[in-house]
Amino acid sequence: MAHSASNTVGVDNTHRRKWNREEYLERARERELQEEEGHFKQKAKAPPVQRKPLKHRDYEVDLDSRLGKTQVVTPVAPLSQQAGYYCDVCECIVKDSANFLDHINGKKHQRALGMSMRVERASLQQVQERFESLKKRKIGGSFTEQDLDARILKQQQEEEERKRERRERKKEKKKEKAAEDEPEEDADIAAMMGFGGFRSSKKS
Repeated sequence: MAHSASNTVGVDNTHRRKWNREEYLERARERELQEEEGHFKQKAKAPPVQRKPLKHRDYEVDLDSRLGKTQVVTPVAPLSQQAGYYCDVCECIVKDSANFLDHINGKKHQRALGMSMRVERASLQQVQERFESLKKRKIGGSFTEQDLDARILKQQQEEEERKRERRERKKEKKKEKAAEDEPEEDADIAAMMGFGGFRSSKKS
C-alpha cells in the first residue's frame, strides 16, 4: 500500500521557473526612482498658486430686484435667464437667496475670483489710515457719533412702541372676547334661577 502511494503521479517541481531576486529588486528600485523623478518634474512644472487675500465686496449683492415679478422659464433658456440667482463667475444657478449668499461667500467662488480664504493682517499704518478717513467723514457731517447714538435710540423707541401696541391689541382682543362671552353666560344663569331678565317693574 505504501509502495503504491509512492508511485502516484504528482507535480513535477524540477522544471519550475527560477526567479532572480536580485534582478527584480534592481528593476523595482529603478521604477521607484523614475516615479520620484516624474513626480518632482510635475511639481517643478506647476508652481504653487499665489492667491490674493480676502477683501470686502465693492458692490452690493442684488437679492430683491426680481422679487414679486413673474417670469416664464423654459428648459432651453440660458442659465442667466432661468429661475433663481445666477452667479456669472462660476456660471451656475442657485435656487434661493440663502444658498446664493453661502455660494458667493464660499471657497469655490472665492477661488474663482483668485482669492484665498485667508484674511490679510492689517498693519499699524493701515489701521491709522482707516481711523483718519473715519475722522474726516465725521468732520464732513456724513457720519457722527451723535447721529449713530440718535439712530440707536430711535430704533429702541420704535421697538418699544411696537411692543406696546402689540400688548394693547392683545388686551383689546381679550376685552372683546370677554364682552362677547359675558351676556350669554348671564342669560344662561338668569334662566337657571328663574328670572326673565333685570327689567324695571315700574309701569308707565
